[in-house]
Amino acid sequence: MLTIVSDTHSRDGHRLTSRTRVAVESAALVAHAGDFVRNSVLREFEALAEKFIGVSGNNDDTEICAQLPSKAQFEYAGVKFGMTHTCRGGPTAEALFGRQQGVDVVITGHSHVPSIDSAGEITLINPGSHAQPRGNRQAHVEIDNSSESDSLQCRLVTVDGDIFERSVLTANKD
Repeated sequence: MLTIVSDTHSRDGHRLTSRTRVAVESAALVAHAGDFVRNSVLREFEALAEKFIGVSGNNDDTEICAQLPSKAQFEYAGVKFGMTHTCRGGPTAEALFGRQQGVDVVITGHSHVPSIDSAGEITLINPGSHAQPRGNRQAHVEIDNSSESDSLQCRLVTVDGDIFERSVLTANKD
């Protein structure tokens, strides 16, 4: 499973609870879309995750910004992901970022609004915030390839384990 989180905004710990903590600890890969805030929080995520990839956010301290890129690419189960904390210009800018990076899925954070949207052939994912939802649900994303098909099952999940949005991800044919 791939677990995606963002916007921890903590000075003193990972702030993972309930289903989100289980999802991070059991994932084959954890992706964090920025705004850890303190380096100690980044270290906690790295220690909990089997494999970890992250990007820096606009609230991250200089130590984090020196260690993590502002954008990253990775592949999971044949699907190409591009990740950055924010793209000024909303969904249009996110889709452009995805096309420039040559990816199937763009992951962003920053807004604290959990969503799964499409922009043409590119899927846009924002996991929201598991720790500081700002009027939204505390959430994260779980993606797995447990089905028999070539597609990935993508879910927005609350910290209590309620699934409130689903999508299917596939690799775009070049």
